[in-house]
Amino acid sequence: MTVRWLRTIAVLALAASMSAMAQQTPAPAAAPKQGDAPKQGDAPKQGDAPKKGEPLDRIVAIVNKQLILESDVNQEMRFAEIQPFRIARGGTPYEQALNRLIDRTLVYQQALEQQLEPVSDDQVNAELEQLKKQLSECQIYKCSASENGWKEFLSQYGITEQEMREHWRQRMTVLRFIEQRFRSGASITDQQISEYYEKTLVPEVKARGGTPPPLEQISSRIEEVLLQQQVSAMLQDWLKSLREQGSVRIFKDGEVAP
Repeated sequence: MTVRWLRTIAVLALAASMSAMAQQTPAPAAAPKQGDAPKQGDAPKQGDAPKKGEPLDRIVAIVNKQLILESDVNQEMRFAEIQPFRIARGGTPYEQALNRLIDRTLVYQQALEQQLEPVSDDQVNAELEQLKKQLSECQIYKCSASENGWKEFLSQYGITEQEMREHWRQRMTVLRFIEQRFRSGASITDQQISEYYEKTLVPEVKARGGTPPPLEQISSRIEEVLLQQQVSAMLQDWLKSLREQGSVRIFKDGEVAP
């Protein structure tokens, strides 16, 4: 199993687990849609000057004494628009963003306690270059060839280059921690592969009128699917445990943080 595939598993597992958590979270105030006029209590958009008497920001959650602000959630929603591979299930975009922030904060705090080797600038640069190639809209701005083009592309989402770098560095740290924690515990037996092939894949293919390929041709693909499911379940249980053990408080609309 390659490191690249394990990173893919970690990405999908984290996204799926965070999305599943969304249904357990009280709904905060809905985030303003693009182009809507700001309402009372909304976090000011980048570049907007706050009006007299209008709050600069508000606390929407506290995770082990670390504050999550409404502006953080709004920024997370903008980051989500850029990422090409994401799972958006359960709750509104605002709820999904809030839950991703809570879960990522919990995992990141655990990663810092483990004192992992810091993600280097070169590693961040390499991954961002891959991201630029995956984003079709980035080709219009010639992101890879022009630094100004990359900045202009990000500005369409209200994100600065430095914000993007720090977001991606934290994301890489979280995924590295997940790989190290769950890699040794994830394993698939030949019997599990055979059972999946006979009880799931073959019936599905036949139901569509197709002919199932021989097991030996697709055993590695089945193993990938089962590994993804296993890591996702392990991660979801672990995140649930972290929420229960840690101090996570989410503030409903109109509730003021102490």
